[in-house]
Amino acid sequence: MGRPRPTAPGPDLTARLTLLLIEDDPGDALLVEEMAADAASDFDLVWAKSFGHAQVELATVRPDCILLDLHLPDAQGLDALDKVQRSARGVPVVVMTGLAEDGTGLAAVAAGAQDYLVKGRVDADLFTRAVRYAIERKRAEQDTAALRASEHRAQENARLERGLLPVPLLRRHGVEVVARYRPGRAHGLLGGDFYDVVEDDDGTVHLLIGDVCGHGPDEAALGVSLRIAWRTLVVAGVPAEAAMRTLEEILVAERTQSHIFATVTSVELAPDRTTMGVIRAGHPGFLIRTGTGVDWVEAPGGPALGLVRKHAKWTSQQCRIGEHGSLVLFTDGLFEGLISPTERLGEDGLLDYARTRGTASADGFVDALISHAERLAGEYGGLTDDVAVVHVQWTKGGFRS
Repeated sequence: MGRPRPTAPGPDLTARLTLLLIEDDPGDALLVEEMAADAASDFDLVWAKSFGHAQVELATVRPDCILLDLHLPDAQGLDALDKVQRSARGVPVVVMTGLAEDGTGLAAVAAGAQDYLVKGRVDADLFTRAVRYAIERKRAEQDTAALRASEHRAQENARLERGLLPVPLLRRHGVEVVARYRPGRAHGLLGGDFYDVVEDDDGTVHLLIGDVCGHGPDEAALGVSLRIAWRTLVVAGVPAEAAMRTLEEILVAERTQSHIFATVTSVELAPDRTTMGVIRAGHPGFLIRTGTGVDWVEAPGGPALGLVRKHAKWTSQQCRIGEHGSLVLFTDGLFEGLISPTERLGEDGLLDYARTRGTASADGFVDALISHAERLAGEYGGLTDDVAVVHVQWTKGGFRS
């Protein structure tokens, strides 16, 4: 993730700047007005005689900088600075102090003011530099805060990603897993796609692919919850159909909004690698690679999790497969990218291309699918949805008891 842009556009330093002067002494206010008029820059000065008056002005005017006297009728010292900062968040403040108040000015800067000026020791040039410095310093502070927030979000995303994209739990040789995940370019945030692979002691391999609708940390966190719950259920020996019902209960309990749902496919690959049980909950089909080519598998299934609560049912569908081969599970972001202003790649387009790469290695096959989808969609805004792909290959005949 690159450096973020400023949280808000900075002022145009070639344009007129609006200054809010909060000063109760008319004589001092007149001196500031004269310096503003004599300055090389163009300043528009708004004068408020008290903090209360300043609040009234701030209701209709957002100044580029505030000039603050710390001795007001209704606010004194650093308390005055605190009140102004709360009322005008994000606006730089330059404190005006008396001749014997250097310490007060430094304390104000330490408390968040961008600079201070000593009354009676200021000319138009110094006044201009102080105001412009305060504006730029405030913008730099905001950029730094935005960068720190961005780094914090990146760390959170990394933690979520580790939860969504686990290390497969494989117990024996003979099974190889290649997985890829990329967030959609339109939002650039971690989404709710998730997957997992777990192998039992008897050699049964359990596969999971899922997609929580939406993008962002809430969806990603929900995806993590579902994946971890699924792995726990598999390790505990819970049957696949019961596990799917439990996943729906967890989704309903954990989702932040009632319309959130998730599509899921789970597969149980038998120890002899000749059959598999497939449960599909609103998720698209998947690819199977064998020595004779690439085919699309879309077993009968039930609704997405959380979409239809009453009478929802998911049944494992048994399918025969070859002893040597591989399964390729993915989320719909892989084939939903636009390839023309009105046409998407689609399942048929993905299958057609996959068949041209049927002899590629596992890594090469997965990377080719993603690159192909990205290349076709590049002219039309790129892939806007997250993409997760899991390639599970058994190259040594699987595990036999």
